[in-house]
Amino acid sequence: MTRLTDKLCVVTGAGRGIGAAIARRFTDEGATVIVTDQHLDRAESIAHEINATAHRLDVAVGADWDAFAAAHPQIDVLVNNAGITGFEDSFAPQDPENASLSDWRRVHAVNLDGTFLGCRYAIRAMRVRGRGSIINISSRSGLVGIPGAAAYASSKAAIRNHTKSVALYCAEQGLSIRCNSVHPAAILTPMWDPMLGSGAERMARLDALTADTPLRRFGTVDEVAGVCAMLASDDGAYMTGAEINIDGGLLAGSLSPPVPAD
Repeated sequence: MTRLTDKLCVVTGAGRGIGAAIARRFTDEGATVIVTDQHLDRAESIAHEINATAHRLDVAVGADWDAFAAAHPQIDVLVNNAGITGFEDSFAPQDPENASLSDWRRVHAVNLDGTFLGCRYAIRAMRVRGRGSIINISSRSGLVGIPGAAAYASSKAAIRNHTKSVALYCAEQGLSIRCNSVHPAAILTPMWDPMLGSGAERMARLDALTADTPLRRFGTVDEVAGVCAMLASDDGAYMTGAEINIDGGLLAGSLSPPVPAD
């Protein structure tokens, strides 16, 4: 499929995981892709693999976005994917009672401020043509409470709401710039490896962590990338302000276990 031919697409946090999968899928769909990441070596590695352009970008820093805008003043698609959980550098408490203000602010700076700055840049970069697609990666955690990751859940919930504000603003301006949010649940990426381990116990841990998921498995980065490709393309032309859950049915309701046959 080449649904993204002639489209210039920017993906943040694309040096690995979901962002890298989105960059690969967009390239497969015919797009010209700019791979951005706070770690330039990661961005360059993915860019080299898919014949794309790499750019260092710390999404929480306004000056970085200004420099990026100067280099790329016009685009067709932006995926605001870059984000952190708060547990990257330490296992300090992230619950509502014990989280530090500095940790709270850091998570919001990357996840929420980064999305705000990205959306602001994209609107300006898409205004010339009057059309485009902004895709904000939120999370299942933006739809339900997460006691042990309060800042992460708060930031992802705010991304969900800001997506709708951007969608309505662009429509109000008479622009065909669509903005939608994607809400993955447990997607199997390298960040899970420390918890899952290896060897014989890995499968048991996988099963335990997905026991409450109706489809009984983790999602894949390619499944998230597929949804993003649809939203970036003209197949999603009548979708704006929408939210798409990629959660294996987790938010559909309580799962009724199958009744054993007699």
